[in-house]
Amino acid sequence: MDISLKNYINGMWVTSHSCELLDVVNPATGGIIANVPSGSADDVKEAAGLAHQAWRSWRNTPATKRIQYLFRMKQILEENANEIAEICTTECGKTLSESKAEIIRAVENIEVACGIPKLLQSDYSEDISEGIDEYCVRQPLGVGACISPFNFPIMIPFWFMPYAIACGNTFIVKPSEKVPMTMTRIFELFEALNLPAGVLNMVHGGKAAVDAILENPLIPSISFVGSSSVARYIYRTGVEHGKRIQAQGGAKNPVVIMPDADIETTVKIVADSAFGCAGQRCLAASIVITVGNAGELFPKLIVEAAKNRKTGNGLDPAIEMGPVITTASRERIEKIIKNGEDEGASILLDGRYLKVKGFEGGNFIGPTILSNINPESELFNTEIFGPVVTIINCDTLDEAIEIINKSRYGNSACIFTRSGAAARKFRHDVLAGNIGINIGIAAPMAFFPFSGWKESFFGDLHGQSMHAIEFYTQTKVVIERWHDEWSRKF
Repeated sequence: MDISLKNYINGMWVTSHSCELLDVVNPATGGIIANVPSGSADDVKEAAGLAHQAWRSWRNTPATKRIQYLFRMKQILEENANEIAEICTTECGKTLSESKAEIIRAVENIEVACGIPKLLQSDYSEDISEGIDEYCVRQPLGVGACISPFNFPIMIPFWFMPYAIACGNTFIVKPSEKVPMTMTRIFELFEALNLPAGVLNMVHGGKAAVDAILENPLIPSISFVGSSSVARYIYRTGVEHGKRIQAQGGAKNPVVIMPDADIETTVKIVADSAFGCAGQRCLAASIVITVGNAGELFPKLIVEAAKNRKTGNGLDPAIEMGPVITTASRERIEKIIKNGEDEGASILLDGRYLKVKGFEGGNFIGPTILSNINPESELFNTEIFGPVVTIINCDTLDEAIEIINKSRYGNSACIFTRSGAAARKFRHDVLAGNIGINIGIAAPMAFFPFSGWKESFFGDLHGQSMHAIEFYTQTKVVIERWHDEWSRKF
């Protein structure tokens, strides 16, 4: 192995203080493709200290000048999209088209952040009393950091980073140690930005690096995406250290199919939602609740659609679904399926133990569909994070909503129907932060916040849009008086 990754701190590539290296594994082949440092508190201390020094001047750089770097950032991503997507697919496993879609979403966030000169405009009230004016301005917090997951190595850091630096903060990206190569290459390309040293930094590593970020007093704001258990830990630990935290957790996203739904279109959309990115996304459809006679036809059609999905190495343009990220993930998913079967679930399509010719060492699971699910079972309530769909049937929309609202998760929920009344009731009554109406993946555009409720999110302000701007700034209220005799002197 001749690729050993370095940190990017204060405009330079530096070797980690940690001597321990972790393997980066191609999930389609099982082969080691790089080594990444396990990280250390010293790495984070160095990055935070230099980023804090850079912030002192960066915060005074006019917003109109700060966004010039973002315009070039957008251009760099677009010009190098094919190369970045190939690296992402190699280490993450998703298809090339899915990796390219990540880049589009990243660019959208950069474009929104380029509106900072307008979005940071202050509120002003003249003559709140005789000769007294009052106004409110937003100022940057200091050093921000994001702790990024493996499933979207490109997109998720851009939910946070462009907003943070556009608002006048400096920033540290901590990529997932499972997929560090994509962000490393992006940072190599971003050297052409000629950003002032220390404005944008990257530190590799696992839990040691995460804990150091949470505890470092020079990092006042932290953004995280991952499982709910880790999100809860991030939130609790960060708040104990006086930080602002936005921690996106796990999900168990239900899809309700009403009897009046356009069933053929619905099947295609649900299949794309459930099996895209091998089910490894926080908005993937994982539970299908059919209402009334929708339960008679949908299971047969979704099985037929799933059978035809081509699974293999995502670098092949003909492939529609790649592997899951690690052998441990594959084994965990297979165990959950087995437990569901033991609890009485019926397996309509079994994707376990799939071997792809030429890639026998890969972590492949084919689309898997189960029915007759007990709503109290592990299968129904656990975030599987794989290409697995569970189907249950109920008699009414009210019953479906009741099932949804009992879940501890609240990331996304979707309904397929022709009825405006049913759609309105659903979006009003369901306890979830992202709602889809005849949409399988309720992913907000960059000019809306990425929402999430209950154990799917810990914090107050989400990523993207105005939520990100509010998260990375603090308000300062100024009340001032100028006496007439003072003004007459000039």
